[in-house]
Amino acid sequence: MGLCALFAVLATGLFPAGAVADEPQPESPKVELVLDASGSMSTRDIDGQSRMTAAKQAFNEVLDSVPADVRLGIRTLGANYPGKSKVEGCKDTEQLYPVGQLDRTEAKTAVATLAPTGWTPIGPALRAAGKDLAGGNATRRIVLITDGEDTCAPLDPCVVARELAAEGTNLVIDTLGLASTDKMRKQLTCIAEATGGTYTTVSHKEELADRTKQLVHRAADNTVTPTATEGTSTCSTAPLLGAGVYTDRETFAEHRWYRVNVADGQELRASVSVGADRAVNNDYGVLLRAVTGDRELVRGSDAGSGRTDDISTGLRYAWPASGADTPASRTVCLELSNSFSAPAFVKTTPGLPVELTVGLVSSPDNASDVASFGLGRGWIMLAVLTLTGLLAGLLWGWLTRWRVAVWRTN
Repeated sequence: MGLCALFAVLATGLFPAGAVADEPQPESPKVELVLDASGSMSTRDIDGQSRMTAAKQAFNEVLDSVPADVRLGIRTLGANYPGKSKVEGCKDTEQLYPVGQLDRTEAKTAVATLAPTGWTPIGPALRAAGKDLAGGNATRRIVLITDGEDTCAPLDPCVVARELAAEGTNLVIDTLGLASTDKMRKQLTCIAEATGGTYTTVSHKEELADRTKQLVHRAADNTVTPTATEGTSTCSTAPLLGAGVYTDRETFAEHRWYRVNVADGQELRASVSVGADRAVNNDYGVLLRAVTGDRELVRGSDAGSGRTDDISTGLRYAWPASGADTPASRTVCLELSNSFSAPAFVKTTPGLPVELTVGLVSSPDNASDVASFGLGRGWIMLAVLTLTGLLAGLLWGWLTRWRVAVWRTN
């Protein structure tokens, strides 16, 4: 009984009543897939089959891969009304599967019933999707999949997207185009940019499945709301950033600068992803440099030679604790460069989407060794492990010889 009482006292001290209950628990992210089921989705130009068939097959793959903590729903547009009345056609949007815990079988069955039918009311569908995702403080994502521009003017879907963004509910809209016309690209790009999302043209079923899966998983990973910033062409005029996640746009083959104050004994950790949200030429790269004065501290780079959704790189630099004659902190300039290019028919504006992550953490003693050599104190650990292994081998050999000698004596 005394031991149980002691455990009870310790538990009370370590885990006071209400300590966990009072802490707000993060909400699971919400995602709604908005699928165009208008008449044009019957066009057969996706891998030898109709756009609707390809979309259904892609949806099956997406639904199989949805993370357990994502609440997912499906909304359609143009799926029910085949008539010629614009008034009725622009009301044709419905929630096919409610946002919540996913029942894969039920969701797949609902998608299987769809057939190309009516109009393309993108604006009304986005407005309704915003209501589907309302409530709570979870991150929200709409993934719009369509093969044409909105047919319900004057309700501009880009204006609807701006209205949803102005509500401040952490809502991002990503758009995927199953066809490629200048008017459609312009409209879908505008919708995505209004909320910090991306626009992608897809021509194959696998591209559609892979990109949609990527966006759904991105919603699950999006625990921090990025802050918009704007890099400059010189370090001296660059925005001063603290630890956090930032978004920007960089034009093709551009150099952009940002500034970070790094204190004594801190390690700077920076990473960047540049999204290829349109067709790009093969052979491209991205470079991130940390510079102070005329001295380059460290750089990170990556390159590719084929179509990709994004390309990323990062760097780390630990500033050692300094003496009295050294300033307590200094400004480090981050230079972001890319070598993307595009075919002549591709618009190069707006720039490519950029996500920059800056971290500042306390670094260990002699942290400059970590930055210079990578292993740092790991050399000491390696020597200790080597010596331990040597001693263990000698001891094991001596014991083995002793046992053999005793066996022969007996």
